[in-house]
Amino acid sequence: MTTPARPYRSALYIPGSNARALEKAKVLACDAILFDLEDAVAADEKINARTMLAAAIGQGGYGARAKIVRVNGFDTAWGREDVAAFAGLPVDGILLPKVNSATDLDALAALIPDAALWAMMETPLAMLNAAEIAEHPRLAGMVMGTNDLAKELNSRFRPDRLALQSSLQTCLLAARAHGVIAIDGVYNAFKDTDGLQFECEQGRDLGFDGKSLIHPAQLAVTNAAFAPSTEELDLARRQIEAFEAAKKDGLGVAVVDGKIVENLHIVTAQALLAKAEVIATMEG
Repeated sequence: MTTPARPYRSALYIPGSNARALEKAKVLACDAILFDLEDAVAADEKINARTMLAAAIGQGGYGARAKIVRVNGFDTAWGREDVAAFAGLPVDGILLPKVNSATDLDALAALIPDAALWAMMETPLAMLNAAEIAEHPRLAGMVMGTNDLAKELNSRFRPDRLALQSSLQTCLLAARAHGVIAIDGVYNAFKDTDGLQFECEQGRDLGFDGKSLIHPAQLAVTNAAFAPSTEELDLARRQIEAFEAAKKDGLGVAVVDGKIVENLHIVTAQALLAKAEVIATMEG
């Protein structure tokens, strides 16, 4: 498993057709922006949104935020031209909706040789093919499309997301097996802070790198939930210190707070500290 230091705690959807939102996104405290040309844009605005978004990204100003463009699917009249519009522009990824297999990513890769690929995981077939999708050599990350997935599964809404657990964990396993980013799905009730907090904690406990969001009001809760806590950072530093002392004594393990600390714990501790440093730099 590899966990890059660059944080993806919060990935905020921004409509590509909304000039005010595109400008505001330059100062929002999100780790990634999911510029959306798909669900958030009406059919008669698709072409204008593409042009507006390409111009905005070309002008820059989004700082260290990861810039990921969700294009329309290739089963629409806009998908392929969407991809072509961002070839050569400074984007950090192209996000393809409803990826069902690695073949879908092959089609995307052929259209844009210079950008990382991202996959929306939102269909039953995607869940069954999660491992082969994650293994694609150009894939950088997966974003859970929990609304579409719940619809396809015909599942009922439950606060604990019981019906989605196997799908969430399947995609997370695939992502971790192949070293790609895994971002949890959206929480629809953007004014429900308690519900968002619960879902963020659940996603973080499962192992997701962050959560996709539909409103800036969700940023503070999400960033805090997916950032290393003060207690986690303190433990990481003490684990590293104790392990280094143990090595000097010729030992392969240490004990911290009554628990064994091995090299695998040190790898995790170092990654946690590295991520905290990057977050501090971004927020500074």
